[in-house]
Amino acid sequence: MKLPEELQFIANARKVQLTTTARLDGRVCVITGATSGVGYQAARRLAQFGAHTVLICRNRLKAAAVKDELEQAFGTRVDIIQADFARLADVRTAAEVILKNYPRIDVLVNNAGIHNTHRSLTVDGIEEVFAVNHVASFLLTRLLLERMIESAPARIIQVNSQGHRFGGLNLADLNWEKRRYKGLQGYGASKVAQLLTVWEFADLLKGSGVTINAMHPGEVKTNIGMNNDLLYRLYNRLIVARFLKDPHISGSAIHYLAAAPDLAQVSGTFYNLTIPEKPAAHALDRELGKKVWQVSERLAGLA
Repeated sequence: MKLPEELQFIANARKVQLTTTARLDGRVCVITGATSGVGYQAARRLAQFGAHTVLICRNRLKAAAVKDELEQAFGTRVDIIQADFARLADVRTAAEVILKNYPRIDVLVNNAGIHNTHRSLTVDGIEEVFAVNHVASFLLTRLLLERMIESAPARIIQVNSQGHRFGGLNLADLNWEKRRYKGLQGYGASKVAQLLTVWEFADLLKGSGVTINAMHPGEVKTNIGMNNDLLYRLYNRLIVARFLKDPHISGSAIHYLAAAPDLAQVSGTFYNLTIPEKPAAHALDRELGKKVWQVSERLAGLA
């Protein structure tokens, strides 16, 4: 029996995922949040297929260990840029370093993300989950966009989540000052905003040779949320983690989206790993998306 469209993501997660053997030799691939989980697996997979990876990470020591590991394992070049995506000034500095040092950018993987159980504001005065998961990736993408157009063909991959189905986006209360903060909805709000701007980016990039797609990285074990209290961490490690898969499937999926020849012209699509999927209805509201774009520009200091 075919599932209703809004539940099709359950069946899609069980489907055989697509892979590719396409090489990325000489391609510059920028990956955010690459020291663990999905980002680490993406960096490892892209390096395995020859990519020159540029890792934007908060923890320089962890990043250095990943750099050494990947260079020794695959003989590819790995560079590190330190940046805390809870600080938009760091995002701008990272973009400046990239534009100064890399004449081309072939792939941008926006993966860095967090999940909080309690409301917190960044130094920029933005709710932290919304700032890290959406505003920072929006700002980085905008700052690198012209270089990627010059480098075309190029691809942008937004690591999104089925968490967008939780909703929570309220443009009149992005900082949760009028509502009681709920972790899942706060996370959902950031992912809805990111998806809504993907459609806007896709329209903006038509005919440029640059594609942008979003993907759910699968139900996998990562360190997201491990910044929360002890009870939350124990629950995730002892209960939730037992039902999650190894994040290597995420790395394989990102490699497919970044390199598969049959996706060269595909843009503005949401994938459940590698299976095209329709997002929740509230993440397809184009009028809302235009408003989110304007708000994102203002929060990112681009307006």
